[in-house]
Amino acid sequence: MKALKFLAILILPVTVYISFTNTGWLTLLPLFIFFGLVPLLELLFNPDKQNLSKEQEEREKENKLYTYILYITVPVQLIFLGWFLWMMKDSQLTTLEYIGRVSAMGLMCGVIGINVGHELGHRSNRFEQFLGEILLLTSLDTHFLPYHNAGHHFNVATPKDAATARKNEIVYLFWIRSHFQSYYQAWEAQNKRLKNSDRNWFHLQNRMVIYTICNILLLAGIFFFFGLNALLSFTAAAVFGILLLETVNYIEHYGLLRKQNEKGRYERVKRTHSWNSDHRIGMLMLFNLSRHSDHHYNGSKHYQLLKSLPESPQMPTGYPGMMLVALVPPLWFSIMNKKLQDI
Repeated sequence: MKALKFLAILILPVTVYISFTNTGWLTLLPLFIFFGLVPLLELLFNPDKQNLSKEQEEREKENKLYTYILYITVPVQLIFLGWFLWMMKDSQLTTLEYIGRVSAMGLMCGVIGINVGHELGHRSNRFEQFLGEILLLTSLDTHFLPYHNAGHHFNVATPKDAATARKNEIVYLFWIRSHFQSYYQAWEAQNKRLKNSDRNWFHLQNRMVIYTICNILLLAGIFFFFGLNALLSFTAAAVFGILLLETVNYIEHYGLLRKQNEKGRYERVKRTHSWNSDHRIGMLMLFNLSRHSDHHYNGSKHYQLLKSLPESPQMPTGYPGMMLVALVPPLWFSIMNKKLQDI
């Protein structure tokens, strides 16, 4: 069955398990796999540009197994987070082991907590949205959904969008601008929504109020039950996951802008306003996130239905490899600015 290939996401918790149960260099195994082995393999294998036929699309659209695979990640994330907190409560780790385990949990926060939370957050089913909120809470990135759905998808590829990287913008500065600007815009969107219905901003229907309370309760609970060391370790892991997200944001729309008409209105989002990658491993691990143009063209389309679009801008390798390239700004600019000229 086509859906079973997306169980590849479980490779991540397997490598994190090895990190948590070993010492020394093995604690860095998740990093070596996802930012070493995966980028190397994606350089060796050709992209997969194959799309579902109309008949297959209708069949796979109704296949609940794709959604159940997303559901599986929720208890996995919660179990590993609980284990991480217990382990970091009073651990005597070397600096290497501390970095290894925090980065391992950080990968869980970014790949499962935020990315799967993103997929579920686009669903119309409130239960699935709630699961997405739980995952995002485990990454301290709950403002993502109100900003992403109401702001990013509306303003993408314009100067108004926090998550669209400008040409020649350095990724390290983008991290700061994108995260804090999107947080502000999430509050702004919720406050505007309540104002339009004649409600005060401090209202239980303000999702940012609820999310803020949940974040405070989570952090306070970790401190009370597991102590300061676990709290600091969790915060570091969550920040690592957030930086993974922001790096993905950076590469997804770098330098791409929509045209404005004489009235100042932007053209409709097109399939040319996102960078894409059809490299197999990254697609499987990130639930087809790298087929990003089709996602923006139809934000409610489920991940298994996303298409490779020949007219969409293509990156030279997969998301994990391009994230590494982005960390070296001169190299990134030399590659991607040339590609921008060709669009």
